Amino acid sequence: MSVATATAELPPRRMLSGRPSTLTIVSWELRKLMAQRRTYLGLALGAIPPLIFVVFWNFHQGPDRHGGIFATEITQSGLATPVLMLLFESAFLLPLIAALVSGDIVANEDSNGTLKTILTRSVDRGQVFAAKTLAAMAYAAAAVFGAAAIATIAGVASWGFHHVITLSDTVVSAPEALLLIVAANAAVLIPLLTVVSIGVLLSTVTRNSAAAVVGTIGVVIVLYIVTAIPGLEAIHPYLLTGQLQAWQGLLRTPTDWGPIAHSAWVCALYALPSLFAAYLVFLRRDVAGG
Repeated sequence: MSVATATAELPPRRMLSGRPSTLTIVSWELRKLMAQRRTYLGLALGAIPPLIFVVFWNFHQGPDRHGGIFATEITQSGLATPVLMLLFESAFLLPLIAALVSGDIVANEDSNGTLKTILTRSVDRGQVFAAKTLAAMAYAAAAVFGAAAIATIAGVASWGFHHVITLSDTVVSAPEALLLIVAANAAVLIPLLTVVSIGVLLSTVTRNSAAAVVGTIGVVIVLYIVTAIPGLEAIHPYLLTGQLQAWQGLLRTPTDWGPIAHSAWVCALYALPSLFAAYLVFLRRDVAGG
């Protein structure tokens, strides 16, 4: 058989190699994130506050150090530290961290001129969009649990692995408290992944990283402003910002699942349309122009 004949009988390269799986494309996207400075900036924003808090509290010698039930609880168990940090970071810092990456995940490709190359490969556009969305969500989860881990380690190292008092004034053992901390951080991911969805939408539509990041944070700020407007109390339960504190239901005895369930379907009202709209825009992206 001649070389020409053998070559002619070979299937196209795309047929030989096969289309990469979505998980493979996700791994590509995660490697891209690992190569970007803002990835580590976001992780640092979540990790540094617990360390600052623990160091400050250990060296603070003010008269209120042991005053009140709040201060007493903090110093009696290191497991109170990640709860306090989640209360602080979930309001605005974690949404900011999520916006840093989700707002950049698609727009960065536009600014670098690499989106055209990606979309002309032997990969499905739906796969690329799904991979970028999953990578941004994985980053948000890593930021949440990374900050929680650092807060827990720093708190336990300073004040020990002891029982804690829940929001219902009941005592839970240290192992149970640790499980509740994990569950609370998982619950806060519900609204946080919704912020990611909004960020992906703006990143896809604006094609500008700065505009998408600022726009995503702007949405959160506007919703907080709406919360402060008198006469709009009826819509407060349906605002995304209100769901950022729904995790506190897990720290009651018995566990109050109501806020978690409510948060799930309210967040779906924000996330699903955002992702669907972003997906449609991405599918119709002009490759020659993008």
